Amino acid sequence: LVENEDEKMAALAAFTEKLIPGRWDDARGPNAVELKATSVVAVTIESASAKVRTGPPKDDDEDYALDVWAGVVPIQQHFGGPEADPLLNDHVALPDYLHALSHP
Repeated sequence: LVENEDEKMAALAAFTEKLIPGRWDDARGPNAVELKATSVVAVTIESASAKVRTGPPKDDDEDYALDVWAGVVPIQQHFGGPEADPLLNDHVALPDYLHALSHP
């Protein structure tokens, strides 16, 4: 666990900026109680691998004789449209970086 408050804030800022660029500087930072209640875990990645494929799956010939469905179920990750807090002041506009998330 990351215990140092400066390191914790830096990690939270980096994560937020990676996910939604511009949000960290635009939003209120966590107060002392919120920061204490938030855990940040530091993980050292020594190696990584990925399986990358293009086109349809390729099974062994004997697998095609089976009466079992085969294929791909794609996973998609996307942001939905921003929904303003009902108590938000009317003069506060949606920031461009949030508009861009739901309108790539």
